[in-house]
Amino acid sequence: MEKNYNMRHEHHHITPVDAPRSKKLMFGIIVLCAGVLFLFDNIGILPENIKHIFFSWQMLLIAIGLIAVSGHGAVPGLILISIGVFFLLPYIFNVPFNFTRLFWPVILIFIGIVIIFRRKPDAKRFCDSFREEVTASDLVDDVNVFSGIKRNINSQNFCGGRVTSIFGGAELDLTNAALAPGKSVMELQCIFGGVTLIVPAEWRVRIEVSSILGGFADKRQVAKISINSDSELIIRGVAIFGGGEIKTR
Repeated sequence: MEKNYNMRHEHHHITPVDAPRSKKLMFGIIVLCAGVLFLFDNIGILPENIKHIFFSWQMLLIAIGLIAVSGHGAVPGLILISIGVFFLLPYIFNVPFNFTRLFWPVILIFIGIVIIFRRKPDAKRFCDSFREEVTASDLVDDVNVFSGIKRNINSQNFCGGRVTSIFGGAELDLTNAALAPGKSVMELQCIFGGVTLIVPAEWRVRIEVSSILGGFADKRQVAKISINSDSELIIRGVAIFGGGEIKTR
């Protein structure tokens, strides 16, 4: 009986994500391809029309999107890839001149589809010490598109969650909250937007946010001795053309 309980308990633990390795591999592939293209261009065997496509800001967005998708930023990465592909189409196919007028409607439709089919957060994915008593108030699941939000979170068993800010922002005040035992994960996806987290000074916080033309700053005044040594909040995600910060009151 004890063995079965341990097996169930281990099943609920957060397993290490291999996203950094995948991201590093994708970045290496992109750099390798760029080097090959530069080589072909310098020796004069790269057609001018191909050069115009690959050495463009649209392809740069696609490359950044691929790197983001290979890490913790599927939604921002797909958006950047979609933008890059959208503005490349007129250079590849014979499309009407006013084709670019469809940009914002298409982006809004894409974001709407993402929001509609966005699944509810699974506590087992974010909380290392998952138990059946974890409630919705112990998890964060915010989407901010062209908008902003400020929230005070008072959960005494905070398990993390996810926040997506696209052309918007979020401020979460966790000053009166308490971390759940073990490791809890907060996933942030910031694209042309940002997230501010206000946490107690005694919390143990580890940041694993990847920034691409953006940034995520740690501005905490950390206490010398942590009184929550058995609890840790891990901040993961991506900041693309955006960012955020962690601070204390």
